[in-house]
Amino acid sequence: MKDKVNQMFKDKLFLVVLVLGLLTLVAAAGIITVQRGRGTEANPYLEMPQQEMIAEETPEGTLSADSSEKREEVPETARQEEAIAANPNREDDLAAEAGAGQGAAQALVLDFTDTSRMLWPVRGNVILDYSMDKTIYFPTLDQYKCNPGIVIQSDVSTPVEAPANARVLEVGTNEEIGNYVVMDLGNDYAVTCGQLKEITAVQGEYLTKGQILGYVAEPTKYYSVEGVNVFLEMRHQGETVDPLDYME
Repeated sequence: MKDKVNQMFKDKLFLVVLVLGLLTLVAAAGIITVQRGRGTEANPYLEMPQQEMIAEETPEGTLSADSSEKREEVPETARQEEAIAANPNREDDLAAEAGAGQGAAQALVLDFTDTSRMLWPVRGNVILDYSMDKTIYFPTLDQYKCNPGIVIQSDVSTPVEAPANARVLEVGTNEEIGNYVVMDLGNDYAVTCGQLKEITAVQGEYLTKGQILGYVAEPTKYYSVEGVNVFLEMRHQGETVDPLDYME
């Protein structure tokens, strides 16, 4: 009898342990399932973002990986602004260095001599000759006087060409020859073209031979009878000379 009781007790204890074990497994499985469902399963490894993602997701206001050039440009711009503030004329120098404006024109070697020959600024008949040793008749003025240049017949809006390689000394206007351009040819030779409009040349600019410097204008009141023309005067060492002696 005692043996039977001990056997039954052992059987019940086994069943209790078995049930407790099953309950423990079920509980553990449920906890794991709940954690996975909530997405809280921990990843033991730290995931580093890819380099491309870092550049694309950079917060606004900061520089991305491919913007290093911008970081380098800022100091240079600041230095230029400081230089301009210290010297206002520096701004013009920077523009010239960048190839802008009249400073961008390449300097020419000006070497006009007594054997050099000039282009005609316009093609046309000479209606008033150079005359400084005697007087000639001016129809509009109805008087005789000396003429320091030549007057070349032309048409309004005809392009006027630089007669030789030159540097523009002056762009101005006066009552007699209207708008004009004075050019240095080198070796103390200079020419003046008058009766112009829409002048494209600017003071200090270098012009190549044949380059357009402006266009023919209506004549001033001093040449209304002679008609549309270009006035051409030439000087050597400050003295007027006959332009025709140097024309092609």
